[in-house]
Amino acid sequence: MDIQLGRSRTVRRAYGIDEIALVPGGRTVDPAVVDSSWHVGGFKREIPIIASAMDGVVDAAMVAELSRLGALGVLNLEGVQCRYSDPNPVLDRIAAVGKEDFVTLMQELYSQPVQEELIRQRITEIKQAGGIAAVSATPMAALKFGKAVAEAGADLFFVQATVVSTDHQGPEGQETLDLENLCRTMGLPVIIGNCVTYEVTLQLMRAGAAAVMVGIGPGAACTSRGVLGIGIPQATAVADCAAARNDYEKESGRYVPIVADGGIITGGDICKCLACGADAVMIGSPIARAAEAPGRGFHWGMATPSPVLPRGTRIKVGTTGSLERILRGPANLDDGTQNLLGCIRTSMGTLGARTIKEMQQVEVVVAPSLLTEGKVYQKAQQLGMGK
Repeated sequence: MDIQLGRSRTVRRAYGIDEIALVPGGRTVDPAVVDSSWHVGGFKREIPIIASAMDGVVDAAMVAELSRLGALGVLNLEGVQCRYSDPNPVLDRIAAVGKEDFVTLMQELYSQPVQEELIRQRITEIKQAGGIAAVSATPMAALKFGKAVAEAGADLFFVQATVVSTDHQGPEGQETLDLENLCRTMGLPVIIGNCVTYEVTLQLMRAGAAAVMVGIGPGAACTSRGVLGIGIPQATAVADCAAARNDYEKESGRYVPIVADGGIITGGDICKCLACGADAVMIGSPIARAAEAPGRGFHWGMATPSPVLPRGTRIKVGTTGSLERILRGPANLDDGTQNLLGCIRTSMGTLGARTIKEMQQVEVVVAPSLLTEGKVYQKAQQLGMGK
């Protein structure tokens, strides 16, 4: 529905995850027979969850453990893991610094150059531990280190920035990344993000992306929306980009997964993203709460250490249990932040969806009061959904 913002501008309404609800239909399915699996880059994963390429979330050991548990994890090649041979003292400093000195410390720590030999070493560590070696770089780093990533034997290459497009105009004389050429010559699947519109999603798929990341600014530690004023609420962004995926499949015969990235905290959030059309989600803060996470109970965004314009902060998420408990349960918290696979399967079964594709077809309604209706006591006592 178009809304008149003023005499010179007509706009449309966009919806966030918290503003929608999923509607049960006339059939239910036992969660035990639900198939929650999805495919990306030739890999089948039981859990439609990717752990974000953030230093407080993922290191090489976490990538391997996430793979073992049926999910995916992505290592940030421009993070501390590939700047320092031993990142533990650096992570200790990040966890210990006060709020006032955090940004300047991050800018100092991340000024250490990325080392190509450490990129190769971390990929080798993941492979030797039996993990799926998924790694991430910004477009400029992809230009510089793409060859090393391929030679080291990475399995999946994520090219991520706040916003990406196939039509980027850089300064005269500066090389820019040709995404179509990268997808064609990399020798391994390239997942590209982030975007929030139908048109850009279609462009990225036509360029050869193996999957497309959707989301600008909704992440728990991200401040891009405040700094830059950009983004589209996730429910609308995912639905728009999923429409591009469906049209591209009709056009080409190739199915390219959509991954909702950011603003996702609970199992219910994941289920809503799937219902809006996502094939999987990328999450950071829920995984940063795992005992095995490298962040020492903290979580910070990828653009936090920018030397010119930081667009992230550090948040304290605490430690609530093992990675296995968070992903597969059993849960000992009542707020939907543990046993995420159980949340997905139970929601799918309740909605009568046997597969992710069927989950993408369930009825969705606008419901701003979904998370507050009848929850007065929970909110007053800071329990359950009122925490």
